[in-house]
Amino acid sequence: MMSKTRPIILLFSYGTLQRAAVQLATFGREFKSQPDALPGHRIAKVAITDPAVRAASGLSHNANAVPSPDPGDAIEGTVLEITEQELHAADKYEATADYHRIRVTLRSGNQAWVYVNEPSARASR
Repeated sequence: MMSKTRPIILLFSYGTLQRAAVQLATFGREFKSQPDALPGHRIAKVAITDPAVRAASGLSHNANAVPSPDPGDAIEGTVLEITEQELHAADKYEATADYHRIRVTLRSGNQAWVYVNEPSARASR
């Protein structure tokens, strides 16, 4: 009997979604992942206002990707291999006025989704 294969979606995480506890709480499993980087961006810290996100992550602030004026800057992180359904769950997890999901090219050349600072995302559209 043939097994159905689910299409793999790449999601770049530079914050809490790299944590096994957050993956288990949000998706019910840990993801296969690999290190990568988001070039031309840097980290800015923003307060987490959603109590559920604070509880799941154990943090009071999130790292938020913003474009950097220095093209040599890059954010180190992890590429997660997820499904379409899990991408929607990630959207719910990252649902905040401070984040927006965009498609980017990583240092490896892979295309992936990433959550970035909302004003930065509007500027890149």
